[in-house]
Amino acid sequence: MSVLIFVENWDGKFKKLSFELVSYGSKIAEMLATEAIAITIGNVDNAELAKLGKYGADRVINAVNDGIQIFDSQNFTSIIAGFADKENARVIVLSNNSTGKALAPRLSVRLKAGLGSGVSKLPANIEPFSVFKKVYSGNAFANIVIKTDIKILTLAQNSFELIESDKNADISQVLVEWDTSGLKTKVNEVQKQEGKILLTDADVVISGGRGMKSSDNWGPILELADLLGAATACSRPVSDEGWRPHDEHTGQTGKIIAPNLYLAIGISGATQHLAGVSSSKFIVAINTDKDAPIFSAAQYGIIGDAGKVLPKLVEAVKELKGK
Repeated sequence: MSVLIFVENWDGKFKKLSFELVSYGSKIAEMLATEAIAITIGNVDNAELAKLGKYGADRVINAVNDGIQIFDSQNFTSIIAGFADKENARVIVLSNNSTGKALAPRLSVRLKAGLGSGVSKLPANIEPFSVFKKVYSGNAFANIVIKTDIKILTLAQNSFELIESDKNADISQVLVEWDTSGLKTKVNEVQKQEGKILLTDADVVISGGRGMKSSDNWGPILELADLLGAATACSRPVSDEGWRPHDEHTGQTGKIIAPNLYLAIGISGATQHLAGVSSSKFIVAINTDKDAPIFSAAQYGIIGDAGKVLPKLVEAVKELKGK
């Protein structure tokens, strides 16, 4: 028996999300008195693979094939399911990001496994196997009981602390099959965004809403983001107005993010917006309306005009950084 943790890599490198998954999966393995096995697909060097042991993986499997160039949910599902069978995995852990959401339902059907999506805590019980998750856009909570022999869990980003370990994981590289006959999409070119922190990777996100009044007023947000090494975001009305690009739109109909700090400036906090940012560790809101819904979700709030508060905030950060 084992706990299998699928760990995504980006061009052969792991991110904080990867180590969060291994920390979580290894703790479930301890609860089940079994081993934690991390699996990643695509070429990754041994030094990078060894990092997974530092967060609790007993073994690390690197599934490789020269044909693996891009993510393909069909082939990835086949590879992970094959190792789940081989390793007698009773629990499979993936991230609740776009990759995990593509793989988990496929694995659930193939392995006849119950699926707990977007969980954010360790199982409350092993018998019965009960997991905790947010529901109704974070407005309520539920304990889900999974009764199947195999359980699949997708972990909400930034919901579990990193737990370092002194383990030296056993690392193996395994050649796997990569079937191109069933591929229906051909990728001719890949263009990667450079010179900008991706919203889904950022620890700090600074977001503006209609309270900014105009695209001409975005300067202080950009300056503050540069000082803090943060990504910039916006609410849907802002992107609809063309003030900011659509790839910065966060919310239920945009990007769902979970940074350590989300600074919401001039955002009222509609339900659809909060659904996309409610998993942030800390939310700080600046708004003129003391009754704005964003304050109910925020740990800290400033009631005031963003046009007056932002410049003072920028100056305070500069002073702290000695700039």
